[in-house]
Amino acid sequence: MLQLVKMQIETALFFESVEQIYTRVFRTIKPRTALPEIAVRFRKYANANSRIRLEEGRLRVDVTDLLENAPAPIQEALAFILICKLFRKEPDPAVVARYRRYLNRADIRKTIHLVKRERGWKAYSPPHGKSYDLVQIFEDLNFLYFHGLMARPELGWSLRPSRRTLGHYDPSHNVIVITSLLDCQAAPKVLVSYIMFHEMLHLRYPTEHKGARRCVHTKEFKQAERAFEGYEKANLELKRFLEQTA
Repeated sequence: MLQLVKMQIETALFFESVEQIYTRVFRTIKPRTALPEIAVRFRKYANANSRIRLEEGRLRVDVTDLLENAPAPIQEALAFILICKLFRKEPDPAVVARYRRYLNRADIRKTIHLVKRERGWKAYSPPHGKSYDLVQIFEDLNFLYFHGLMARPELGWSLRPSRRTLGHYDPSHNVIVITSLLDCQAAPKVLVSYIMFHEMLHLRYPTEHKGARRCVHTKEFKQAERAFEGYEKANLELKRFLEQTA
């Protein structure tokens, strides 16, 4: 009996249009609110992001075209996430997990990376900065910790001196970008090297995906990071530098 009910629900979901899914979810979340006019468009974004807005009684949803052929339960999960976000409500964790499991599928992740590379672009400054040369720092670390065997990705300084993101590795564009906040004499070289080493480890230990979970810093990653010569000093220098530049 339960199996029959489940099949009936799945069949109903299959024949719903995307707009009908958003209408049903909206009524579930805001049953006492007048139903707005709902329009859903699939857009060619350079990532898996989607957007929602409510203006003058019209609900406009722009969904990445990466999800255009996603099954109805995934469209429903995204509808819950977006409408909950619109009204500042917490979505059901099970719904969020369903959506994340889909995005974490190997085939979907591969498609996302391809789209990012084809449609997107990465803005950064050349690696030869005012105070530090990122190419030289990379190669010194490569020789010291990776036997010189790590293929060098693109390197560059961020356009803005970010304090929140000191560095990041973008696998879609194969580039390491270090915050330009560190390209100054006030930043000790050990600090710049430490941030670079951290990002290099992302090439050595890629993000792991298990179901709905996404682990960026694995146990192996954290162990390898502690092998950095002057690890404790680098963390102290980082704290001191950020306090001085606050």
